[in-house]
Amino acid sequence: MFPELAYIDWIEGRPADAEYDLGSSDLRRAPAAAGDLAPPALAAAPTPDATLEDQLASTYGVATENVLVTAGATHANLLAAATALASTADEESPDADAGPVAGDLRVLVEKPGYEPLLATPAGLGATVDRFRRPAEDGYRLDPDRVTAAAVEDTALVTATNRHNPSGRRTGRDDLAGVARAAGDEGATLLVDEVYAPFDDEAGDGPFGGPTAAGLPNTVVTNSLTKFLGFGDLRVGWLVADAEFVARARSLDRHLAPVAEPSRRLARRALAAADRLVADSRERVGENAAALAAFADSRADLSGRVEPGCPYAFLAHESADGDEVASAAWAEGVLVVPGRFFDDTERFRVAACRDPETTRAGLDRLGAVLDSLAA
Repeated sequence: MFPELAYIDWIEGRPADAEYDLGSSDLRRAPAAAGDLAPPALAAAPTPDATLEDQLASTYGVATENVLVTAGATHANLLAAATALASTADEESPDADAGPVAGDLRVLVEKPGYEPLLATPAGLGATVDRFRRPAEDGYRLDPDRVTAAAVEDTALVTATNRHNPSGRRTGRDDLAGVARAAGDEGATLLVDEVYAPFDDEAGDGPFGGPTAAGLPNTVVTNSLTKFLGFGDLRVGWLVADAEFVARARSLDRHLAPVAEPSRRLARRALAAADRLVADSRERVGENAAALAAFADSRADLSGRVEPGCPYAFLAHESADGDEVASAAWAEGVLVVPGRFFDDTERFRVAACRDPETTRAGLDRLGAVLDSLAA
């Protein structure tokens, strides 16, 4: 049975109720007006002739057979885990008919990490192990830690880039090292890249962020939700080798397909990606600078704001993560307790709303932190 997702249960409804939302980590755009289908940012954009798969293949520099469109990144991550587990089960017991997971297969997930990345493979029947990305090492994604933590029957290694919750970014060369480490253990590497484009300057990869797409034994996932800000569309994707994608597509027949109106609006979004990315990058730049200045100004806070990143995993000298989040909520400010990311002493603050509101929210949060130190 799939376990409950404590973080999802906790945050549900809070962003809408908060006066200042410093918890949500998506660059949310204005939603469609009542009675309309298209959000304002896409209302005047034409729908291109190219399929969504063709557009994504072009974005990643791969063939269409390497792309599977999903109902968001969470859907993509579930399919990635199920496919890796099913493929490994088939290799170990090719004549068995035991469903998607056979035997005691294992999934290795980064720590600290995002709760659904642990809960989903556990719900599929796998044993979940952890490898550390310690604060004292700047939350670096280290191939040697993957190798040290992997055991027999590890089918999947899972990481995020940028790291959720710290914001640490991993470049292509280091991702290749982690892919080799996973491959040496006979495992697939899953990289959730929803935060990869978050920066004040564009890089070389899709939407200006580094990608692990095309590395051996590697699958990457992403969506329109975080950087482009269209969470209401529920459109994501995974990119992997053709055999992996074909197996994932077969398993996806057990799940609901992506609605055609969402597909059409997603095609508009990708066709207008240059404009949308520029808008998102401008907001990231302003908010990342504001968050860095806020953290630098507070002697009572520890933790690094990564360059160009609008979210961070911070600790207060006088209060743990739950105490900070509770005190902030009492004053209309939403931040996320670190217990949802394996560290009770910290809290995640995300500066992702419009810059004016974000600055006002940080000011209110500063007053809350002052009261905790009093």
